[in-house]
Amino acid sequence: MARIAVIGTGYVGLTTGACFAHLGHDVVCADIDEAKVESLRKGIVPIVERDLDRFVTEGIASGKLSFVVGAREASKDCEFHYLCVPTPQGPDGAADLSYLEAAAAEIAPVLPTGSVVVNKSTVPVGSTGLVASVMGRNDVEVVSNPEFLREGTALDDFLNPDRVVIGARDQEAAIRVAGLYNRVHAPVMVTDPISAETIKYASNAFLASKLSFVNAIANLCEAVGADVNDVVLGMGYDRRIGKEFLRPGPGWGGSCFPKDTIALAKIAEDHGYDFTFLREVLKVNDEQFDRTAAKVIDALGDSPEGKQVACWGLTFKAGTDDLRQSPAVEVMKRVEAAGVKIRAYDPVVSSPIGDLPTAEIVSDPYAATDGAEVLVVLTEWDEFRWLDFDKVAENMASKVVVDARNLLDRSQLERRGFDYRGIGR
Repeated sequence: MARIAVIGTGYVGLTTGACFAHLGHDVVCADIDEAKVESLRKGIVPIVERDLDRFVTEGIASGKLSFVVGAREASKDCEFHYLCVPTPQGPDGAADLSYLEAAAAEIAPVLPTGSVVVNKSTVPVGSTGLVASVMGRNDVEVVSNPEFLREGTALDDFLNPDRVVIGARDQEAAIRVAGLYNRVHAPVMVTDPISAETIKYASNAFLASKLSFVNAIANLCEAVGADVNDVVLGMGYDRRIGKEFLRPGPGWGGSCFPKDTIALAKIAEDHGYDFTFLREVLKVNDEQFDRTAAKVIDALGDSPEGKQVACWGLTFKAGTDDLRQSPAVEVMKRVEAAGVKIRAYDPVVSSPIGDLPTAEIVSDPYAATDGAEVLVVLTEWDEFRWLDFDKVAENMASKVVVDARNLLDRSQLERRGFDYRGIGR
């Protein structure tokens, strides 16, 4: 078992630290936010992620997981140092590496000889070399070990991954990092750092492309009269295609796909390659936001201004409280711009949302439907399937549902007199 420092306790850092502690390693997580560190020491997890609070509590109780203020404090006695700091999108689309550089500079003076520094954050091609240059330590190796975590299933993704990718120039360092995953049953792929960094971006961009493709197919289905659910089922049986990421919706978003897809296009541009395909993937996604918003506005009739819409779901996907680049918010911004009144419910959102300044956030799904002309479903929370739609019908001024996730049972709603409008159906 190794002693591991995790720099940053955001989504990736906290999951990484909790899972490594679960595997038996001694983990110390660092953050610059003193109040956050104090809360984490008490087992209070600031994000919604299945089982993460339990893993953190168990790690603290076992003595395998601890939290400190400051990266230097975490790194001074550790063998491995995982950099899990933010790499936000800059104004030009490129990833902002200032947090990564600052963390590398902070820990450089205290790293024990023979340490391995690991880039876990999603970083542009060449960042492993950048970190090594910033630290200026010839006795320390820098390795890329990208994360492939999905919000809502992050712990399972860490402990039961499709693969573990390690990019290293030094074979011994790669073997040592691979050893941290001895209790994880998955293929371990060792490559050079630049290839490892590219694998991460390419994976996210491909999945985003798949989502844009299926949304485009859904639009085609609407045009020709096909049912997209049957179409994607037929496609998914083909092993070359697979069933994953073939669910049409209001568009895709979140903290990774938009940022990483734009960043990969910028990396290509910086190296002289015009990645037209990715630009079209992004364009199709923006068009999907517009099309979904238009469905809602059209359902309100000729004069949508001032009319009431009930919105179910605000987070970018179910199982998380993450609102970053949320398709639900993007769609409702467009609806709000048409002068429509919005009353929204999401099981993990209780505060007003800056991007929807006039939207009323309520704590009950039925309250959202009071007097509404249209109900729009934008996040695939399973609880929405099982609500009392007789009560919903009584609450609404007009029984129209725009199901942007194809989540609800169309036949049951239509038997109750609802005008049901899905995606690609």
